[in-house]
Amino acid sequence: MTQQQSTESKVPTSDTSTGKRLSSQLDVFSRLTLLQKKIRASNFILYTIQYVHNVPRRQRLIRELGNYDSSKENIPDILVEAYGDQLLLHFDRELLPITWSKIKETKFSKLPEHFSMNLEGGILPVSGIAFPVRLGFLSGNGYIVFTADHIKLSNEVIIEAHGECFQMMIDFLEFSKRRTMSNRNLTDREIACLQLAGDGYISEEIADKLDLSIHTVNVYLGSATVKLDAVNRVQAIAKAMKLGYIY
Repeated sequence: MTQQQSTESKVPTSDTSTGKRLSSQLDVFSRLTLLQKKIRASNFILYTIQYVHNVPRRQRLIRELGNYDSSKENIPDILVEAYGDQLLLHFDRELLPITWSKIKETKFSKLPEHFSMNLEGGILPVSGIAFPVRLGFLSGNGYIVFTADHIKLSNEVIIEAHGECFQMMIDFLEFSKRRTMSNRNLTDREIACLQLAGDGYISEEIADKLDLSIHTVNVYLGSATVKLDAVNRVQAIAKAMKLGYIY
């Protein structure tokens, strides 16, 4: 991912009409990483709850974001297999955070019962806490999960972290909605050219970085501008950022 340069020509990252910051997947990911560090966890997962069509009262957890490396990339799926049904059942009944202990851990640092619910431990190779987020009846629901070898949190941290999870889920769903509503399918090359243009590079520099001709770069930028229904390149970059294509 190309690091953005600080130049006067940068497009805005907020809605100038409302002053509200525009959320993107990278923005949510970064804030989840900060919260992960705050509660001294090792990794996070963001799940949404989706309803299965034509199957009454059937739900499933869908992994949307996470930061596990290749050695632990199966943890989110194993978590769903181990605790998925219990997480969904719990979600329908109450909104207390859920905790569990890792495999071979003889004693889990139990969180206060008034602020969390403990699941049977010894199933997963990590301890964890799952924050349920309920924003709507059929959509806008999910869990934000943090895992580590050992987790111990105070009441105040639990409450504060849970509140932050609600806002991050809202921002993630807003971003997802913009992407879903957009039928402007940009190609990888169009996105790459827009990203570099947003970083302040001119067509000649973009062509050099992507090993393309200047004409081809301008064609990609032109087609992206048309797809985004923008009047010029600057507006195309702004719309691409708002839709989460570039950052």
